[in-house]
Amino acid sequence: MLLRRFTRSLWNTSRFEKRFLVSEPAKPEPDLLDGVEPVQAEALDKDICLLVDEKDNIIGTAPKKDCHKVGPDGSILLHRAFSLFLFNKRGDMFLQRRSSQKVTYPDYYTNACCSHPLLIDGKPEDIITAARRRVNFELGIPMEQLDPELFTLLTRVHYHDPGDGVWGEHEIDYILFLQADVKVKPNPNEISEYCYVPKNEFNAFLPTLEGPITPWLNMVRRHRLKLWWDNLHRLKELAEPDKIHKFLNEK
Repeated sequence: MLLRRFTRSLWNTSRFEKRFLVSEPAKPEPDLLDGVEPVQAEALDKDICLLVDEKDNIIGTAPKKDCHKVGPDGSILLHRAFSLFLFNKRGDMFLQRRSSQKVTYPDYYTNACCSHPLLIDGKPEDIITAARRRVNFELGIPMEQLDPELFTLLTRVHYHDPGDGVWGEHEIDYILFLQADVKVKPNPNEISEYCYVPKNEFNAFLPTLEGPITPWLNMVRRHRLKLWWDNLHRLKELAEPDKIHKFLNEK
């Protein structure tokens, strides 16, 4: 029997009303942020993401809100992102559940941190800098425990997922691995539950989850996770930072 359990946040956050269902007509743009938690709404308006072409060349910028809106034809602006996988020194992987207050993929289970480099002071943010900033914000890990040298960029993944039909993803996603024993104090606006999962329990643990996993975690799980997880001691040898893969999101 699996003894793995998620740790729920000590904060009692209210369940976010699910306003944006595929079966309902999309609301006009001014109403898209109605009911969204204020910090998240501010980020959607003020965070400026980097638009890229299929070769990951920066071709412009757009607010985070515009980068996640699904167009009438199903299109979503292609932008740059990262997904961080965190492991402790024993090799257990950090798995979290996205808060019900998240606009995209609320209550989905996913890897440690998924976010975007931004345009800051007129300059594109470096991926590792963005990852450290966001991991500190979402997981509460102190910056001094996030040595840039501990991060390994393994590859990039180009994927598209329509989400709930109103908010979705279309990203060139930088896959980062970090192995370290760190202090975690999750932000309840971002994360509702978390745990570390041993490798030999992972496949049996997934069916016990109370919700779906994110499309980006599912793609990595299907195509590369086992290889990388088996080789945490020599990730630099397996890294393909210059490649951009297109993985299919198959269940």
